[in-house]
Amino acid sequence: MTPDDDRYVPAAGRGTFTRLYDPVMALSMRESSWRTALVERICLDLPEGGVAADVGSGTGTFAIELATIRLDASVIGVDGDPKSMAIAKSKPGSDRVRWDEGLAADLPLADDSVDVVSMSLLLHHLIPEAKASALVEAERVLRPGGCLHVADWGKPDAITFAGFQLLRVLDGVVNTRDHARGGIPKLVGAAGFDDVSVWRTLRTVWGSMEFISAAKPR
Repeated sequence: MTPDDDRYVPAAGRGTFTRLYDPVMALSMRESSWRTALVERICLDLPEGGVAADVGSGTGTFAIELATIRLDASVIGVDGDPKSMAIAKSKPGSDRVRWDEGLAADLPLADDSVDVVSMSLLLHHLIPEAKASALVEAERVLRPGGCLHVADWGKPDAITFAGFQLLRVLDGVVNTRDHARGGIPKLVGAAGFDDVSVWRTLRTVWGSMEFISAAKPR
């Protein structure tokens, strides 16, 4: 598994800026605010002693925060970029997370083995076919009744349009096409999920983020 796999684009383009990802996120994305809100939302859906998989865990900040708050749970971070995973493993609290190398479209997890799957700013890095496959894979590994949480780009409004066009140049026009059309909730439903809802939107320098929740049928 290498970051040259053409099914996805690493954070901030072709991986050159991987080590800058955390400071850029902190400065431009209001990350601490939305990340904490998403962790709290996931905690509501994560049963005591449950298993959560953060797919596309990147540099590990989100998975580590979740594992630190929910000491009773097992948290798995899955990512296909060895450079990002090396950074994740070097962070304080990383020992609370199990780190698995693998792509979202081919998860190294068993069927019906996870209670919550999170995908935070992952899907826009994937080509359309891999995007659909990643959502199907999330449905496969979730237990019946398990929850999917997606935080990613939605259709920009007039305020966020310019920033989103720049992001599309960095991360790929094809990869971000479904996002530009506001089509991610529909893709989640097409992967077999029920109760698909957008529970929050957030304007950032780079575009409008959507926070989507859905459930695997029981």
